[in-house]
Amino acid sequence: MAKIGSFEFSLRELGGSLGDFGTLLPLAVGYVTVCGVDPAGLLVFMGLANIVTGLLYRLPMPIEPMKVLAVMAIAQAWSPEQVYASGFAMGITWLILGSSGIITWLASHIPRSVIRGIQLSLGLLLIIQGARMAHSSLLLAGISLLLILVLRDSRFAPASVVLVLGGVVLMAVNGDLPAIQEISLAFPSIRGVSMDLLWPAMRDGGFSQIPLTATNAVIATAALITEYWPDRKVTARQLSLNMGIMNLVGPFIGGIPLCHGAGGLAGQYYFGARTGGANIIEGSLEIALGLFFAGYIGTVFQSFPMAIVGAMMVMVGVEMAKFTTSVRTSGDWTVVIATVAVSLYWNMAAGFGAGLAVSWILEKHTHRRA
Repeated sequence: MAKIGSFEFSLRELGGSLGDFGTLLPLAVGYVTVCGVDPAGLLVFMGLANIVTGLLYRLPMPIEPMKVLAVMAIAQAWSPEQVYASGFAMGITWLILGSSGIITWLASHIPRSVIRGIQLSLGLLLIIQGARMAHSSLLLAGISLLLILVLRDSRFAPASVVLVLGGVVLMAVNGDLPAIQEISLAFPSIRGVSMDLLWPAMRDGGFSQIPLTATNAVIATAALITEYWPDRKVTARQLSLNMGIMNLVGPFIGGIPLCHGAGGLAGQYYFGARTGGANIIEGSLEIALGLFFAGYIGTVFQSFPMAIVGAMMVMVGVEMAKFTTSVRTSGDWTVVIATVAVSLYWNMAAGFGAGLAVSWILEKHTHRRA
């Protein structure tokens, strides 16, 4: 059993470090292939962020792309300069929200039933997206699910390690693995940030990103850390400031907008991560890929069997959804259902608002009856 707040470097921690693979892979592919983001900068900065965060918190702490901004950037084919400007704008935003105490106030006033609703919404969204990916090969997805269930607790052949290696082998067998002609060192280039692109970035995606990041990457992540490690407290303010600093620095070496995430944490934990060693392992792998294989990694990511990724996402979604088993009262279930219904129909930011509204109405009704 790994000691809380420690580092362990093992196959199990390696497996955990790959647990949020499904949330990273599709968005990283889109940034590189559609937006033209330099894969060396993307991977090296993500690796550095993972290592620093692992050293700082001594716990698994996911580093993943901000999803709303990623979707907008890929859908609208943003230029690399627009992507980097959006990251810098997010850095300013989360530094302000953290240092001003706004995010702390929000975290202390949000009912637990709303947080449970957000967690269930995210779990269901991961299951739905994973099922879509799994549809590309139901046989491969079924085998992957079986391996996850059998090997999840294995210290010698962790499920995620077996699945990723198996995916690479399948790529080689199918002729989808790019022929690596030479391994060359490629450092990320130093870049500037176009200040005139900050407002368009906030207008086109940043303002929509804020509620999702507040609920999923900050409040729900802090709550999930408490669930997994009751004796270890990481505050919403710490996570907000961490994201602020991270995104202020990242754009200057080609980093994309990054955040934490309850889904990523659930994935890391589900597949074995228990210490800060998982972040250090993941970060080291990302830096090595960015420095030595940047010219090939886009093709590798694109060709990796999506059915394997889908199976991993489904099980992470189940892990996220399980926390609603602690919901007991009919009133809390009403809040959870309202949050989930609006999140699935619209988006999680709207679901968050709906959950708060229903919680407030029920509270007023209870006080009136009293």
